[in-house]
This record gives sequence, structure tokens and C-alpha cells, in this order.
Amino acid sequence: MSRHGNPPIRLALYLLIGGVTMAAAAHAQQAQAGTTAPARSRPSAAARQAIAGQKGIWKWVVPPVRMKGGFDDHDPIGLVAGKLIPADCSFNWTDPDTHKLYCFTSATSLVYFLDAPQTYLAKAQKEWLALKDKASKDGKAG
Repeated sequence: MSRHGNPPIRLALYLLIGGVTMAAAAHAQQAQAGTTAPARSRPSAAARQAIAGQKGIWKWVVPPVRMKGGFDDHDPIGLVAGKLIPADCSFNWTDPDTHKLYCFTSATSLVYFLDAPQTYLAKAQKEWLALKDKASKDGKAG
């Protein structure tokens, strides 16, 4: 092994250190001049208002138009658990086979679903039919 180490790794380290040094110098120069971040990096008044109206980090992007998902916009993972949990479609998945859209209440629900989508869809469909049947029987009995 040479005394100077691996040349590509050394080059990468030099470039990294040089980039960090240049960024630090630019930041120090801005601080001395009393300037703030460029206007393009600050959110507009409309963006701040939109962000303020949302709940939590995951829900700040809601679809601009109403999306219609399967199971009347109820979360398939909720259905698998036997619960009707409405979703706003900010997290969604389109079945590549049927091109049908499904809506989820959270990223966690979507990621969990993506472990075995066809299995969860089959279970959700079964529960959906059972819940709809129960609701229609309850409606007739009332």
C-alpha cells in the first residue's frame, strides 16, 4: 500500500473539505454583510398560510382536487383491521393491474400496505363488503 493512501478517496476528501470551506466562507461573508437568506428560499405569504392550516409534517400537501379512491376513500389497512377510517388521499397508491386509486391516512399505513398490496386488497375487499352489508342491515332494522 502506498504512503499516500487511495488516490480516489483522497481526491473525494479534498473536494469535500474544499466545498465545506467555501460554504463556510460564504456564510461568514453573509453574516458580516448582515444579509439574510435569499428571498427565493423564504416561503411566500400564501405558502405560510397554507402550511399554518395543516396538521403535522406529513399532511402539508393535500391534493388540489378531490380524488376518488377505492372503498369510498377509506384506508385499506383500516378496513383490514375492521375499521372505517376516512382518508383525504394525500397518501395514495394506484394498482398497476387495475389502475384503481386507493387512499391512505398516513405514510405509515401506505408503507405497511406496500409490503403485500394484493394480500391487503383482498382482505380489505372482504371487510369492506362485510361492513357495507352490516351497515345496510342496521339501516333496514332502524
